[in-house]
Amino acid sequence: MDRRWVNLGFVRRFEGTQDSKWAHPTVRPEQNAMRMKVGSKRMCMQAPTVEQFVNAVKQTVHSNKRWVPPPGKGAMYIRPLLMGSGPVLGVAPASEYTFITYASPVGNYHKGVLNLIVEEKFRRAIPGGTGGVKAVTNYAIIYKPIAEAKAKGFTDVLFLNAEKYIEEVSTSNIFLVKGNETLTPPTSGTILPGITRKSIIEITHVLGYQVKERAIPVEELFDAEEVFCTGTAVGVNSVNSITYQDTRIAYKRGAGTVGQKLYEMLTGIQTGRIEDKMGWTVELD
Repeated sequence: MDRRWVNLGFVRRFEGTQDSKWAHPTVRPEQNAMRMKVGSKRMCMQAPTVEQFVNAVKQTVHSNKRWVPPPGKGAMYIRPLLMGSGPVLGVAPASEYTFITYASPVGNYHKGVLNLIVEEKFRRAIPGGTGGVKAVTNYAIIYKPIAEAKAKGFTDVLFLNAEKYIEEVSTSNIFLVKGNETLTPPTSGTILPGITRKSIIEITHVLGYQVKERAIPVEELFDAEEVFCTGTAVGVNSVNSITYQDTRIAYKRGAGTVGQKLYEMLTGIQTGRIEDKMGWTVELD
C-alpha cells in the first residue's frame, strides 16, 4: 500500500506502487489544534475550533497529494497559519483573523549529522514572553545566531535561559540520555510544548525507560551519553556533537541507541508498520 501520513502539518509518501490504494493517516491533529487555541489566547487572537483546524488539514492533504515527493526524497509540509487581517493600524489586536493552511514539498530539514553550538549571547525567550506558544516572534529572534553558527560550520544552535539551563534547539525540543534516564527541560513558559515531544515522552514510557522533565544545567551536556532533538520537521534526530565554550562533546548515535529506538517506533506508528496502540492515528478517506 502506498501509505502517506500527516503529522501536525506534513505528509510523507512511503513505499508503494503507483497503482496502489491511497491511505491518509493523520497523527494527533487535535493536539496541534488545541495548541493553536492556547497560543491564540496568549496573542489575543480568535482561534478556529478543533474541528475547523482538522478539516482544513484534511482538505489541504487531499488537494495537494500529487505534490508529495517520492519515498526518501523529502516530505509534503502543511502549515496551518492564523493571522490578523482586520483593518487596524494601531498597536492593538486585529478586528478580524484569517486561518489558512498551505503546503509545499520540502527536503529533509537537517542534512547530514547534527552538530550544535551552545548560544551564550542571545536568548530565544524570557519568562512572561511568548516562548511557550507557537508565534512568529519566537522564530525571528533566532535568525542571527543561526547564521553566525552556520558560518562557523555548525548545523544549529542550542539556546539557554538566563541562568544557563538548557532550553531548546532553534526549531525543536531537546532530550539527554544519562544511564537509565531520559531528560528533557520542562515546558514552563519559555519552551514550546511540542507535539512530537509529547509523543516521544509517551513512547519512552512504553519502551520502559525513565523520563524526567526537569531543569538541566548546561554542564550536564558533558556526561550525557546521547542527545536527540524532536519536532515536526526533524522527527527524532540524534545529535552528533555539541560545542560549549570551545569544548566539543561527542554523543552516541545509530543502532541500539535510545534515540534510534524512539525514532523507529514513532515512524512505525505514523506509517502503519507498527500497530497504533496509542490511539493517535485518524484515517483520512
